[in-house]
Amino acid sequence: MELSSVAWMMSLGSLAIQRTYLCSLVFRVLPKLLGYTPSSLKKLCKDVDPPQSDTIVGTLRELPQDVLMDIFATLEIPDLIRAGAVCPSWHSAYTSLKSLGLYNLSQTPCLLYTSQSAGDSSAYLYSLREKRSYKLTLPDPPIRTRCLIGSSHGWLVTVDERSEMHLVNPITCEQISLPSVITIEHVTPIFDECGLLHKYELSWHAGIYDAFDPPSIYDLDKLRDVFQLKAFVFDDTSTGSYIVVLIHNPLRQLSFAKVGADKWTWLPPYDVYDDCTYKNDILYAVRTTGDIHAFDLSGPVVTMKMITGTSDCLSTGSSYIVQDPWGGLLVICRIFEDYELLPDRAPVFWKTGEINMYEVDVVASELKEIICLNAHALFLGHNQSLCLSPKEYPSLKANHVYFTDDSFFWTIGLKNNHRDMGILNLDNNRREHLILPQLFSNFPAPIWITPDLRRLNLASEAA
Repeated sequence: MELSSVAWMMSLGSLAIQRTYLCSLVFRVLPKLLGYTPSSLKKLCKDVDPPQSDTIVGTLRELPQDVLMDIFATLEIPDLIRAGAVCPSWHSAYTSLKSLGLYNLSQTPCLLYTSQSAGDSSAYLYSLREKRSYKLTLPDPPIRTRCLIGSSHGWLVTVDERSEMHLVNPITCEQISLPSVITIEHVTPIFDECGLLHKYELSWHAGIYDAFDPPSIYDLDKLRDVFQLKAFVFDDTSTGSYIVVLIHNPLRQLSFAKVGADKWTWLPPYDVYDDCTYKNDILYAVRTTGDIHAFDLSGPVVTMKMITGTSDCLSTGSSYIVQDPWGGLLVICRIFEDYELLPDRAPVFWKTGEINMYEVDVVASELKEIICLNAHALFLGHNQSLCLSPKEYPSLKANHVYFTDDSFFWTIGLKNNHRDMGILNLDNNRREHLILPQLFSNFPAPIWITPDLRRLNLASEAA
């Protein structure tokens, strides 16, 4: 059954309780769609006072499929999946909605994390809207053995114990292998006497520098601790597929690959990139030094132009580049306080101290500081950086920053380090902790993800 991979959505309680809950959602949406008043809707559905789940479901399953699909299109993914499992009629509407590409509802970001108690192949998805977690079972290799270096458009970018990268959709359980790490400019495979991949050689050269160290040799499971830093998944409008962009060492350079391609493409000569976003076939990347570069990836030859030059305001902290809802670009600087020594934990605790925000003035080629988000909310971390409106996402808090730990220090050995994670109120700079139902693991580090039910058929794309 199609819903088997997400049966965890039905684990909230008894089927009768689920039906009553789902029907209450449907009854809140149905009057608006059909133009009924509450009294006329009551007549349509006969005698449902007091509401009995079997009577309500029996009535609603007789609604036309197009009406059910219109209703389901207004539900966020957890409710949508639960609705699709209620009865054959609802499941048919759910399946049609997906297969016809009619489900495009923007989802509230969720926090994906692992827990030792859940097992190596499971993760939890924490819903900010419902303030509860759902348990997911993900495909092999086990999620607790992987690094999580990015999330965009519902996809996780993971690195396994051979330092190879995969895309994983935790909702659909679809998994796609990315081009091998040995196709990246700086990585050379080393084979043993039997011709089997044995180790990796990592070159330390950069586009504008000679190699500052001789090449280093790494075991298959150790390269990822120093090489892959952050990754992004962007819609490739030319093919209907995706482009994956990777920030990697040495010196945080850029490479990209189209999903289904056989190799990565290096983007020299610059380095020290912190974050990327993608808009109208243009990749925008911000450097630690404040420069913003724009790469046109749509043609056979990549071209680059400089949007802004070096800015002293970004000389400390981590930088993020974000598309704002009103059509421009923002640069966000996350400033860390001095580390703390914590008893019974790893010695280094990086703590977000403040957030500085800048608007990108493309005409003047400069950054202009701003002091508020116009009642919006930011999501920062290893996810694609987001700026969202609480009007569209009512469970979010205006002028707050939802952040997770994306310090590269955890990728070079501090895997059990305490995580810098929480919610920062920009009005008073106060922090809130995320209260999760389970004790989360520090590795792989928790990550924001926006759930997505879309599947990618590489075979049809290739054809």
